[in-house]
Amino acid sequence: MIEIAWPWVLLALPLPWIYRRWLSRTKASASTALRVPSINDFSVVSSPSNASPTSRSIYWLALLAWALFLVAATRPLWLGDAIEVPVNGRDLMLAVDLSKSMQEVDFVVDGQRVDRLQATKKVVGEFIERRVGDRIGLVLFGTQAYLHVPLTFDRQTVKQLLDETVIGLAGPSTAIGDAIGLAVKRLRDNESPQKVLILVTDGANTAGVIEPERAAELAAEAGLTIHTVGIGADEIMVRRLFGSFRFNPSKDIDEKTLRAVAQSTGGRYFRARDATELESIYAEIDKLEPIEQSGEHFRPETSLYPWPLAGAMLFAGIAMVLLTRR
Repeated sequence: MIEIAWPWVLLALPLPWIYRRWLSRTKASASTALRVPSINDFSVVSSPSNASPTSRSIYWLALLAWALFLVAATRPLWLGDAIEVPVNGRDLMLAVDLSKSMQEVDFVVDGQRVDRLQATKKVVGEFIERRVGDRIGLVLFGTQAYLHVPLTFDRQTVKQLLDETVIGLAGPSTAIGDAIGLAVKRLRDNESPQKVLILVTDGANTAGVIEPERAAELAAEAGLTIHTVGIGADEIMVRRLFGSFRFNPSKDIDEKTLRAVAQSTGGRYFRARDATELESIYAEIDKLEPIEQSGEHFRPETSLYPWPLAGAMLFAGIAMVLLTRR
């Protein structure tokens, strides 16, 4: 939509008519009269109606230039669609395990068996979409940890880059401590009063240079809350040549360490054995870390005054050319 910032400027629109109607007539009547034998000796232009075609053109060009100049002076603006700007959102870092064990197919999503990473992508992606007002970052870890997406309000980009991740991208092992340490490094100096890390893993710390407990201590000192999620089924059936047997695919999850990391930073540890539990965990995290609703809205503004101003200058220039030739 178009908005006029200073509409009162249009009150000056009739000034040329007032000048021509009253001021010029008063000046003419006050001047000394000159008597001549015949009026035919003079070419008098008293109004646009009896003026020559060139004079009428100059008159109307000048009026158009004046009107467009006033339109430009009103400061017309084009207002775009309303955009919500968060003012008090959290700095939320997501750490996702890409180690080799995440390829275990022990989850069912939409009726299909999928691996742990695919289930994580679906549930975490939906979680990201709900976090309006938060700055979200993404840390990926395996043998090494690295920052995949820095903190940003662009939730769609974070979700897309998460969807593009593949198992083994960061190596086959699991560096939980390094992932926490990297998140602490990125969040430590931020001014946000609410800094949260959500770490998803299906194993124990088997790589990296810092122990998870020590990394958690640094996180607590930096005011970072850590929620940890252990992912993986407790039991699945495997068919072999001589029959089927049950086994626990999640025996390597170090729940003790994950629970200690969460508790030392004021967070919670969750256990996701299937997709339903994983979804309920992120719904619970939404309650623990509620979404800010105090965002402000603004409409992007685009100034439109250059267009009428350019038109005013064009018509004024044409009028000057005609006046000079005349």
